[in-house]
Amino acid sequence: MAGFGINKDSDPTAKQKVVAERAEARWQSLIKGDLDAAYAYLSEGSKATTPLDVYKAKIRPGMWRQAKVEKVECEAEVCKVQMQITFDHKLMKGVQTPLNESWIIEKGSAWYVYR
Repeated sequence: MAGFGINKDSDPTAKQKVVAERAEARWQSLIKGDLDAAYAYLSEGSKATTPLDVYKAKIRPGMWRQAKVEKVECEAEVCKVQMQITFDHKLMKGVQTPLNESWIIEKGSAWYVYR
């Protein structure tokens, strides 16, 4: 998306594409254990309420193996993302679970809403 961004009035397909790419990229950072990179995807509001050190203390990398975007639905500047996450549990490897995320479109891009 070099050179231009998206906003709440952008074409729904364009918003879905950016959100899906950024959601997968954020999960790749989590899978690699790069919490600084994952934190960079958080919305301004999320960063305001959750400083980096608090975020790092709450996130426990190392168990996730794979993340795949199943579906993205956007309404104005709010997007809901359905993910399929594969992780290892101490009793079972390769557990798959659905996960819903909220993303917001602001400042020309999509940002993860951390709760």
